[in-house]
Formats: sequence, structure tokens, C-alpha cells
Amino acid sequence: MNSVKVKPTMQCHVVAMPYPGRGHINPMMNLCKVLASKKKDILVTFVVTEEWLSFIGSDPKPDNIRFSTIPNIIPSELVRAADIHSFFEATMTKLEAPFVQLLDQLELPVTVIIVDTVLSWVVGVGNRRNIPVASLWTMSPSMFTTIQHIQADFISVKAKERVVDTSHDQRVQQMLQRFFEACSCVTKAQYLLLASIYELESETIDVLNSQFSFPVYAVGPTIPLLDLEENMNPGNQNYLNWLDGQPRSSVLYISMGSFLSISSAQMDEIAIGLHDSGVRFLWVARDETCRLNEVCGDMGIVVPWCDQLKVLSHSSIGGFWSHCGWNSTKEERCGSRQFGDRS
Repeated sequence: MNSVKVKPTMQCHVVAMPYPGRGHINPMMNLCKVLASKKKDILVTFVVTEEWLSFIGSDPKPDNIRFSTIPNIIPSELVRAADIHSFFEATMTKLEAPFVQLLDQLELPVTVIIVDTVLSWVVGVGNRRNIPVASLWTMSPSMFTTIQHIQADFISVKAKERVVDTSHDQRVQQMLQRFFEACSCVTKAQYLLLASIYELESETIDVLNSQFSFPVYAVGPTIPLLDLEENMNPGNQNYLNWLDGQPRSSVLYISMGSFLSISSAQMDEIAIGLHDSGVRFLWVARDETCRLNEVCGDMGIVVPWCDQLKVLSHSSIGGFWSHCGWNSTKEERCGSRQFGDRS
């Protein structure tokens, strides 16, 4: 673990604790970048595991955002893909002790903790230390209210000692129970932050405001708009150069999220379908890029990573094959505004 050396001029110290997954870390970091850009006397300590620091530690960020790490005491990302239940259970039971130890090592007093809603134990840590906690819900506000209704049904079914139809796996039941408990713990926080804008889901946000006695804020889409505007992360430009050479609205962009539980055989079926379709494509497939490039042929390219918002904002993109995650949905709408609606 490492502590953060700070300048005495810093007046506000924000500790950000994301859930260790790409779809949670990205919106948390994008929110922190917005906060850090507002006032230079804000320091953000962004807490990640040592593994995640190796993934994102070299990404450009403002000087007043600093990483602080906790040990790799939860399963790796590769294990997560194979056993999401054990990964989730570990995040709920093994991260609290090192997080508390990290707080003890920080030189500057903590003004507020921003935590992913899923990591409900952080709320208890903040309350015991009299540190305000802002719970960041990284999915859509409508999903939050949907989960409230599902939770009510789940409790009703459990009370009647009936089997829930969604799964016969006891570990799935345990995971659902923990997830519902995490959502319930929002009531013990001091703020609820929603990764959306009021105009997009005004009725839902009004409902949530009426439910809670503390402030509920729609903090924006939490997508990397600052990176897009400032060109902070040029990275590997090969795929962008390839897109520059394609006709307008001719490329299918394929990205199915950081957690994709399908077999190599299924991936091959997708690749064969792309090959036979004759459609131009850019496919983000992480670990199997070389093999899939061979199967797909020469109508497209397969890459392990890309700057998604830049890709979706490119004039050659004509469609998006997506897992429909909230971050991807927001980025698609942002990108499509520049070149007309796409489907």
C-alpha cells in the first residue's frame, strides 16, 4: 500500500473507491476528472487494487488526481471472467480492512468519500469516522428503481420459502442477496450521485429524491468527454488511422463489455458470421485478437482495446453491436449526435 504525499494548499480531499470492474472504474474516474478540473485545490485519491493500477496507472489524468493502491487480495480479472460469484463475494468481504488501513496512512484529512454503490461496506467505514459518503450509482437511475422492485419480490419469495426462477444456484442467490443489501445501504450514505442527467430520466430522479432524506444529484453522463476534447489519451492510433480510410457510416463497431461470458467456439461463430457478411467492422475482443483476426478476414480489424468514445464519434462508424451497458449506451448517444442517429 502507498500513501499520498500532498501539498499543504489542498483544501478538499476526496477519496474515490470504485468497484474493481471496467464499467465501474471508468465512470468513477470520469467524475473525478470533472471534479478535479473545477478547482485546483481539490485532491482526489483514487483507490485501486495493485492489479488495476497496472491496467490504468499510465493513463493521463490531472495532477490533482493520484492513485493509491490496496493489495491484490481479490481474484484477478481473469478469475472474475470465469467465476463472477467468487469475485463479487471477495469484493464484499476482503477489501474493507486494507481500505481502512489506507485511510489511516493518508496525510491529508478526508473531506468526503465517493464510493461505488455496490461497495456498501464503505458507507459504514465513513459513518464510523464521521466522514460524509457519497454513493455513486454507475448504472441508470431507472435501473436503481427497477432493482428496488425486484428486491421486494425477492424478499417476498424468500419469505414464502419458494425457489426463485432466475437461478437454481445457491451462489447466485447469495450474490443477489448481497447486491440487494448494498442497494439498501444507500439510505445510510449522505449523498446519492446518479451517472445521468436530469432531463434524461427526470421522473425517475424525482422519485428517488422523494425517497431519500439526503441530496440526490444527477452528476452527468460520466463519460470521458474531457479526454475527447483535450486529446489526453492518444494511445495506439492504428485503429483510428484504419477508420480514417473507411467510407462514411460503413463500419460496424463491436464491443460487448469487459465481462463477456461466452466460449471460444461462440466467438468463432461471431467471427465467421462477420467474415461471411462482408461488412466492415472494428471489434474489441481483448485476449483473442490474433486468432480472431485470422478467422474474420480482411474486411475489418480486431483489437484488444480502443478509445470507445473516439471510435463512436468517428464519421466512418455506422452501427454499434453492444452489450447495452449503461456507459456504452451513453457514449453511443454522444457519438451519434455528431454524425446523425445510428443503430
